[in-house]
Amino acid sequence: MDIRLVKDSDLLKRSSLYREFQAEREEVLRHKWIESEKAGYDIGFEHALIDWIIHHRSKWRTWRKQNCPECPYYMKKPESNPLLPNIKF
Repeated sequence: MDIRLVKDSDLLKRSSLYREFQAEREEVLRHKWIESEKAGYDIGFEHALIDWIIHHRSKWRTWRKQNCPECPYYMKKPESNPLLPNIKF
């Protein structure tokens, strides 16, 4: 196995964006299970994903922002960056 692939994989798993993706994916899978149980058959991942995004994602993200202070993805952006003085965030 290529050492670069292992390092890239480790970097990806530590990435805050990837962790947020994983957290959302877990919520979609939970939603899929619940809705499939209600329907009496497997509704499929794509259906569950679209339904979850339309009905639950914004509330879930608000909840996550308030209850997950260690999630760097939701940290406030600085007013300005000293390394890029002409760019406002």
